Amino acid sequence: MSELAGRRIVITRPRNKAAGFSQTLIELGAHPVIFPTIEISPLRDTKLLDCAINKLESYDWLVLTSANAVDAFWNQMDALGMDCLPSSLQVAAIGSITALALQNLGIQPEFVPDEYVAEAILPGLGDLTGKWVLLPQADLARDMLPRAIQNEGGFAHPITAYHTIPADPDPQGLQALQFGVEAVTFTSTSTVINFISIVENAGLNPYLLPGDPIYACIGPITAEAAYQHGLQKNIVAQTYTQAGLISAMEDYFRQESEKGIIES
Repeated sequence: MSELAGRRIVITRPRNKAAGFSQTLIELGAHPVIFPTIEISPLRDTKLLDCAINKLESYDWLVLTSANAVDAFWNQMDALGMDCLPSSLQVAAIGSITALALQNLGIQPEFVPDEYVAEAILPGLGDLTGKWVLLPQADLARDMLPRAIQNEGGFAHPITAYHTIPADPDPQGLQALQFGVEAVTFTSTSTVINFISIVENAGLNPYLLPGDPIYACIGPITAEAAYQHGLQKNIVAQTYTQAGLISAMEDYFRQESEKGIIES
């Protein structure tokens, strides 16, 4: 039996991205709590994105940092009547989920680093001197990667491909938080920030929630955001996927159970 059986696990991803994670938790005997903290919104003004897409042959690398970026970019390519990338353009996908989104479109990325940190990404891009790198991303994306590319002599072109906006509070999710949960999962910095905001606006204390939940973060950047915003009881997935989140939570609760047995 999974260590997650019977435990209430909060999913803060957008509702349309939560189904698979929720089903896996159910199969493990857990009780998923769908509590979206962000929504993905398309651009109203696509002029800058359109310009970049129409000049793809000018870039050396296309770096996709999320499945949302893949969806937004290819939707806009479709809108412009483009069905393929220039043969000279190399593609990198940050993480296995992003790579899978590309593969579902028939595109095999040349490079797939596991971590969204410069140390993991830059070596795979090779010598960037004088190279142009297109970075379709969310409007709230960090500037870490563009700065790192520029420091290596490359030309980074970050461009907004979609908006990340706060979700409306979910009444059932708030009720579950008031009752008590064992874990809250975060998959991005935005999910951390918006979770705290939504919970506080609902009159709850995000730092003293019933059930004393752990905060399971999909990677070190998300974990750092949680820590910086005052959430101390954090665990981090070793592989930056939903499966990695589940494994991290199972390991944590297993260790807690073993500790309780020893202490008793």
